[in-house]
Amino acid sequence: MTFTPSLSAVKTASPEGSTSARLKRTTAFTDWAKANDIKYAGIEVSSGGNSGLGLYSTQSLTPNTLLIQVPSKLTLSVETPNDYNIVMEKELFASNPKAYRNAPWYAALSVQLNYYDKVNANNSKAGVSMTPWMDSLPRKFDTPIHWSESSLKELQYTPMMEAVALQQRVWRNQYDMFAAASKDFASRVSYDDFVWGCETARSRAFSGAYSGSAFNPIPYATVAVCVAAYLALGLGTIEQAANGAALVVCGTILRDFVLPKLLKVQKYVICPLIDMANHVGVGATGNVAFEYFSDGFSLSVLEPGVPDAGSEVFIQYGPRNNDQLLQYYGFVESENVHDVYILPPIRQWDIRALEVACGRMVGPGRLEKLDRAGLLGRESSIDSSSNTEAANDIGGVVLTRATGIDPAVIQALRALVSSDAEWEESGEAIGNFAVQVSPENERAAKLAIQRAIELELESKATTMEEDENLLKVFQAKSGGLEEEEVLAVKFRLEKKKLLKEAINNMR
Repeated sequence: MTFTPSLSAVKTASPEGSTSARLKRTTAFTDWAKANDIKYAGIEVSSGGNSGLGLYSTQSLTPNTLLIQVPSKLTLSVETPNDYNIVMEKELFASNPKAYRNAPWYAALSVQLNYYDKVNANNSKAGVSMTPWMDSLPRKFDTPIHWSESSLKELQYTPMMEAVALQQRVWRNQYDMFAAASKDFASRVSYDDFVWGCETARSRAFSGAYSGSAFNPIPYATVAVCVAAYLALGLGTIEQAANGAALVVCGTILRDFVLPKLLKVQKYVICPLIDMANHVGVGATGNVAFEYFSDGFSLSVLEPGVPDAGSEVFIQYGPRNNDQLLQYYGFVESENVHDVYILPPIRQWDIRALEVACGRMVGPGRLEKLDRAGLLGRESSIDSSSNTEAANDIGGVVLTRATGIDPAVIQALRALVSSDAEWEESGEAIGNFAVQVSPENERAAKLAIQRAIELELESKATTMEEDENLLKVFQAKSGGLEEEEVLAVKFRLEKKKLLKEAINNMR
């Protein structure tokens, strides 16, 4: 089973959490790894200048080379929708185990991380101390949840500000629920500790559809012995014995592969050493997978882009846009192929400016029909959401680098700028504008969308050129800058690039 990783070593500005300080602590960690049957070769933990810690090849590698193998017993994991962890429930939530079982995956992993880091370092399942691994983890993160309000405004992007505010509320509420459910938890884990655990989980966990437990040879060996005894004692025919054996095999397959998928069980894993790998949007050279027969996790070399000696081994942890990368990992990827921009919903667009741009007037009945179809977006956001990535609960217009403007928005604009003849011919039905109705209408719709995007770009407090010059100034300075200052400018510049590309594509 291949997992989708979500991990990154995040650079910090603090001496305690600096890359050099963490690198020194990795010596004890790698010694611990070797002593506890974590196998690795051709790779090492090192620093790549400004990129924090990562995994670097120590020799030329070939495709499919196995770089790291980690036994499952050394990992931290959570299954959703409910996680049953005897140790966490007994030690921290004995009075209310459901508080742990029903928690979001990252909150449950935060509990595990804080337990081994601050309560009891002994992993009873593996029979080892987890301290060397815990000590190798970053202690501070440069993610927006820690930023000041003024720094968040420097992002020049309302959806991110709203997402961070929601994240702060949800995480605070989750901690308060834990604290109310368990005095043991509240007395041992502070809110800041809990946030550290959530950020560590969000930035270092692998996720994938759960495929059941690892291969267990005991049932098969037992069946073989029973079949042999059954036949030797003359208790039945070989066909009867084969049927019994087949039932056991089918039952095992059903348990390990079929039922978890039917029940939509998801598994999240933090895996020592592999969690040092960094992300790249395109051109990953490493792949993470669950090894069913060896009951562990592995990192191997992908076929394309084999890393040379001394180069970093990157993995890709899914189609993450820069909103997700900054919010949970603390970095921004230049020219991110998965990046998105969330424009205000159509109901907030300057209709008069669109009419001028496309040379058509918005006729009666159009806006009302679009509103009933849900294509104008909502007037206000929904604060009750517990999804910390719900940055678009107001129904904003989604623009992606990969596919451009949302097709539903193009459909809405076709209807909005339709002439009276086109509107009547469609039967005043929004659904009939799902495809081009005329070259003139298509041109008018695209001109309207183009103008809306131009207005969004023009609304920014700084231009692209000013942001680029500001980054050059930052790069020329040797110190004295907060990481959030640089990240904010990088983030907003990438968003403006995306808007500019969309404008050019509409022409």
